[in-house]
Amino acid sequence: MSDYFRLQSISEIDELIEKSGETPVLFFKHSLTCPISRAALRQYESFLADRPEGDLTTYTLIEIQNARELSSDLAERTGVRHESPQALFVRGGEVAWHASHWSIQSEALAEAVGD
Repeated sequence: MSDYFRLQSISEIDELIEKSGETPVLFFKHSLTCPISRAALRQYESFLADRPEGDLTTYTLIEIQNARELSSDLAERTGVRHESPQALFVRGGEVAWHASHWSIQSEALAEAVGD
């Protein structure tokens, strides 16, 4: 099982995007007050529970209410308009896939990261 970590600073986003050439990153933006976001988070956590051992992808969480500036920064850097919930898979510094709202399903996440 893989786990995610909560992003706390813009410098962490910088570092992860830079390292995404070696290790892909899945960013997940979550609203603490939205029922759709809560359902998407459950899908994200279900997807993570099924990750194979040795998976090198970095999995993150941005809680919108606690880190609005991080969410905005990620949108600006990637060119993908902010939505919540939202998942962005970054490889080689570029967004390879993104989805929002009900499109965030564990199967879609697995397909996006190349399972």
